[in-house]
Amino acid sequence: MLGHLLNLGETPYLEAWELQRSMAAQVLEGALPDTVILLEHSPVVTLGRRAEAGELHVPDGAEVEIVETDRGGKSTYHGPGQLVCYPILDLNRHGRDVKKYCRDLEEAVIGAVAPFGLEATRIEGLTGVWLERAPSPYGTSLTSVPSGDSAPSTAPRGERRQRRERSAEPGSARLEASAARSAGPPRKIASIGVHISRWVTTHGYALNVDLDPAPFTDWITACGIEDAAFTTIAREVGRSVTVDEVRPHAAAALEEVFGLQLREPVLAVGDAARR
Repeated sequence: MLGHLLNLGETPYLEAWELQRSMAAQVLEGALPDTVILLEHSPVVTLGRRAEAGELHVPDGAEVEIVETDRGGKSTYHGPGQLVCYPILDLNRHGRDVKKYCRDLEEAVIGAVAPFGLEATRIEGLTGVWLERAPSPYGTSLTSVPSGDSAPSTAPRGERRQRRERSAEPGSARLEASAARSAGPPRKIASIGVHISRWVTTHGYALNVDLDPAPFTDWITACGIEDAAFTTIAREVGRSVTVDEVRPHAAAALEEVFGLQLREPVLAVGDAARR
């Protein structure tokens, strides 16, 4: 199934939100195919529909925008060095199942970080994508992985997904149980929050590539989770990683999960200049 891919640069949040709404209307009308927007945001704290006043503790003078949104979830932070993905999809073509769509988004994040040697996972009862294990020693190479027991798994993604789902921990002790299995507490690497209207999706995921995670804990109670640890791809692999390095892996994972063939459309002069 053909779809459009828009690779944008750093974009103010409200501008990107308006773009999403415009494209969602066109996807609903059939004027556009399924469309994926990849971009970075200028510093912004966004509040989901379930956000509470006590989650916000941005210090006076902080250069960050605060925006109330129509997505699900609580509060989160976006800024340069984070890859934000907004799939504008018609779920009539992908299954009218909100929970499945959110899990598919998580699977797309898991696929996007796998080439960096990171084995991401879900934690039962929590949203987003997490890391529980130490990174692979081969995580800094995307082209050469030695063979042997210590190399990253080459099992088909479907098999890896089944193993992750079987190993998820239910119940109120999910974070504690996860920490007990690993060398330390689980680290959140991506947040997910979506909005669906007339079965067309907006919002999506934010993947921490290479940015200071302090705002997640110093400025907000991110995702409403006290004492959550946040991480980035760069921190896990021990080297600098650019957002542009991650974009093709994010696009490829979305293609696989949603059965899409993403192509960048020819843009108007004004749109091209903004990139």
